[in-house]
Amino acid sequence: MNRREFVAAGAAGASALVMGCAHGSASAGTTAPSAAARRRSGSIITDISAGHYDLTVPSANREISAKINGNTDMKSNKYGWFKGIVHGVRPGEALRNLVGFTGFSVARLMPTVAEEGEDPGYRKVLNEIGFYTDLETGEVLEEWHNPYFDEKVRVVPIANPAFNHTITDYFFQPPSYGGLNDADRRPKRPFVLDWERRNDDLSLASRINLYYPAALQPEKWPRESGSSFNRVTENFLYHLDWNEVQNPELTSITARGSWMRTTPWLPWMLMGDTPGHCSYSCFFGSEDTIEYADPIALEYAAKHYPEYLGLLATWDTPSLSSLEWYAREQTPAPLPADGKIPQAKPPKGPSWG
Repeated sequence: MNRREFVAAGAAGASALVMGCAHGSASAGTTAPSAAARRRSGSIITDISAGHYDLTVPSANREISAKINGNTDMKSNKYGWFKGIVHGVRPGEALRNLVGFTGFSVARLMPTVAEEGEDPGYRKVLNEIGFYTDLETGEVLEEWHNPYFDEKVRVVPIANPAFNHTITDYFFQPPSYGGLNDADRRPKRPFVLDWERRNDDLSLASRINLYYPAALQPEKWPRESGSSFNRVTENFLYHLDWNEVQNPELTSITARGSWMRTTPWLPWMLMGDTPGHCSYSCFFGSEDTIEYADPIALEYAAKHYPEYLGLLATWDTPSLSSLEWYAREQTPAPLPADGKIPQAKPPKGPSWG
């Protein structure tokens, strides 16, 4: 397998894998309600402005986001982990549990560069890797039996070597994916995230919705791709401790949460133009140690992708997702001798389970 073969993001992320721990807490298309709109008389929902860090102010959001996604000492690595399942979503039948998904990321913060037109804040550099696993054993899959086509396919994991972005007083732009997503450049927006506090429990929601031209065009990739556009959504739900967030002496903050991703059929599944898509559902965390990651993922990475256990601390562009890496590093699957694209088996119809 090539070093950069991808999953999603997934998470996410996972977008690349794109993943809360991997891709940062800033979202495209999210407008946070005002603090006043959150408070009601007699409600347990609590003021997010009452503390050392006023979370209604962009500068506080910048610092807390940096502590979640990295370490503001700018010397230490920050580790993300994720583990869950990939579902198949097809009209006319219940969702199917297809494969497990597990992996980790390694990130570090650097200062932004004013000479390059960046606002004051941090550059986050990140490597991430994710593996598809057997639903029963949890072991990493190198081949997979596709139940829709009743055929065996080669599994291509996620291996994103550089999914980077800035953390400043303004939301970062959606990834351009090598120029494919340039149509959605936005004016600067103050970086105030979608927080909600219940006494000492702090929650953060981040949502990214993308629709952009696919690197895997069906004319060249008839078995890997069924559309000339990618529709990708990533939803992150973070849970944090208010007292930890408000401690100015901490340079890193622990986060836990869930990550959901909607993406086209994974190209290595060879689904072609079969109606439907994949849906990821995972837990994730952001830690100061890699020991929280799945031992199976760590063991497999140490054997096959050892470079992902450390951080290549360089600011590389462009940041690409697994879909773009697949187009750059893979070759189209051959068609059968008759030149016809295989067709998936009919949907199962009503079912429960």
